[in-house]
Amino acid sequence: MSTRRYEHIFFDLDHTLWDFETNSKESLKDIFFEMDLLSFGVTDSASFISVYHHHNEIFWDRFRKGYITRDELRWKRMWRTLLDFKIMDESLARKISERYLDILPTKKNLFDDTVMILEYLREKNYVMHLITNGFEKTQHLKIRNSGIDHFFTHVITSENAGIMKPHKAIFDFALAKAGILSHQSLMVGDTLDADISGAISAGIDTAYFNPAVPATAEIQPTYTIENLAELKKFL
Repeated sequence: MSTRRYEHIFFDLDHTLWDFETNSKESLKDIFFEMDLLSFGVTDSASFISVYHHHNEIFWDRFRKGYITRDELRWKRMWRTLLDFKIMDESLARKISERYLDILPTKKNLFDDTVMILEYLREKNYVMHLITNGFEKTQHLKIRNSGIDHFFTHVITSENAGIMKPHKAIFDFALAKAGILSHQSLMVGDTLDADISGAISAGIDTAYFNPAVPATAEIQPTYTIENLAELKKFL
């Protein structure tokens, strides 16, 4: 029997392995030119990207708290973006939203050391999984198109599990799916309230990857890392 501390590693996807910020910016820039948004009154691509990301954060927060549906999240964040440019066109917002979800998962930018650390962990015989609040189809496309799908045994999405991080239930669901106990696993993620506090509530040790936002007295991860390569220090 192995004496090492962990056997299974759970990763968050967006902002942890898959560079959401870069990939989203590229997708929105593609859309700006492809759909000729300048002709509708959107001033420039940089402004469009900035305004969208502002509203996306607000609508994701509402979605996580159960105030809006998945469909409302998908199109209303774009609708509110267009309203800021005085474009009152729900049909256009829905079209852009659909196109965004088509383009986004084709992008392949990963954080530095992502492939290296996944290969390292595989060579060490860790079993790896994903726990993500993203949409089922979109998240699977992201990992396949960026070439990292083969590293993961289970991909647990909030859409498939029927519950979102930080709720304890999605971590319990993931543990049951993997057939393991909490003490056998480690959660690696970039968000204190979703990834870290949620995993802690399920009795899972955590590695917090977000040096820009320090841990708080209320939420204390087991480890804090500034880059993915630092996982090698304790795995």
